Amino acid sequence: MARYGEGDKRWIVEERADGTNVHNWHWAERDCLEWSRSFLSSLLSDLTLIDGEGGIFIRTKTLDKLDGEAYVNVRKGKVIPGYELSISLSFDAEARSGGEGDGEPPLLRFTGSVEVPYLADENADEDPEIRVTVRGDDGPIGRRIKDAFAATGKAVILEKIRSYVEIMSGGGPAKDELDAKKVPPAAGKSPAVVTNFAKATTTEPASQEVADSAGKKKAKKDVEGFKTITLTEKFSCRARDIYEILMDENRWKGFTQSNARISREVGGQFSLFDGSITGVNEELQEGKLIVQKWRFSSWNDGIHSTVRLAFDEPEPGLAVVKLNHTGIPAEDRFGNATVAENTERGWRDLIFHKIRALFGFGI
Repeated sequence: MARYGEGDKRWIVEERADGTNVHNWHWAERDCLEWSRSFLSSLLSDLTLIDGEGGIFIRTKTLDKLDGEAYVNVRKGKVIPGYELSISLSFDAEARSGGEGDGEPPLLRFTGSVEVPYLADENADEDPEIRVTVRGDDGPIGRRIKDAFAATGKAVILEKIRSYVEIMSGGGPAKDELDAKKVPPAAGKSPAVVTNFAKATTTEPASQEVADSAGKKKAKKDVEGFKTITLTEKFSCRARDIYEILMDENRWKGFTQSNARISREVGGQFSLFDGSITGVNEELQEGKLIVQKWRFSSWNDGIHSTVRLAFDEPEPGLAVVKLNHTGIPAEDRFGNATVAENTERGWRDLIFHKIRALFGFGI
């Protein structure tokens, strides 16, 4: 190979003065350990594993430990994930004693831990080993809890871990940076795939003015009227689970694969889908109600819609979310007249469907 400054320049990658890694040509590495800790914590904490089957109740508490390394390497735009992790979770368990008597057997409480000793990219196509420890009872009840975990709870944990593995294979927290550095499509051509809520709800023409048949230009249309979206969605979880996902910016990042900033205070601001949606919290009732002002960056200045999400739990393990999205403009600033239809599609496909897919809350 020729030395720098010698030979055919077509084969030499020269240094740029501005330090830019053009189209991710050079090798770049992104440390993902802290992101992995936050993301796995959001997936695995406060998670119902068994909800009364056989008189057993098990719910995880917190991610107590995550050791090891996690990173994403990028070369020529190609993602090469690497991770070797050990994970430890704590859980609470309750079980009926099984004793005989006139009344219902007492409900005994236990604590325990779940360990994933080795989760690595080299075994990405295999489920990792899971170890369960019940503290304070090595007798029949402790064995019942372990057996119930093996029969039902293990599958829930593995599903969450698979979600992490899948997202890491796509670039993890580096995905947004990779997308931003991709070569933009040629002028006048639209991207082949819709990848976020903003692209699903707006199609920007090459110009804000449109030539008429006589070759003259006419100004974009004024916004006329507003529309409302009403949806009812069901999830196999607790109502508070859905509320927490929608108010947690790390979980938003996980299921949308885009940047998010969310305040959990009334009057606090939020930004979703890489800033394409912004707004303010108007009313918050934990596990019951979210009312927010929403606006898309593609809307005319000064226009805000109202999102109302009501959470109900008609029976344990069944959450019903009722969405009422009012004040949606009939057209955006570019004259597109399908704003409401595309916004409804965004709610269904890019929010509710993604939550079911990632967190396993399907009906």
